[in-house]
Amino acid sequence: MKIETVKLRENEDFIRLDSLIKMGGGTGGMAKIAIQGGEVKVNGEVCTMRGKKMRAGDYAEYKDIRFEVS
Repeated sequence: MKIETVKLRENEDFIRLDSLIKMGGGTGGMAKIAIQGGEVKVNGEVCTMRGKKMRAGDYAEYKDIRFEVS
């Protein structure tokens, strides 16, 4: 599994799950469909909330990529 680390900006406490998934090279529409379709796991559990706040220490898995928030 490929791991991508996403650093939060200095003035941000979180990043939305759909924005995190888009960083993998997809589009917003693709991220929406994948999340709502149950294809994304957050911290090991399926999550269908596009606006889920991802904070430092959280991770999301989609296909063969693990996005770690730091």
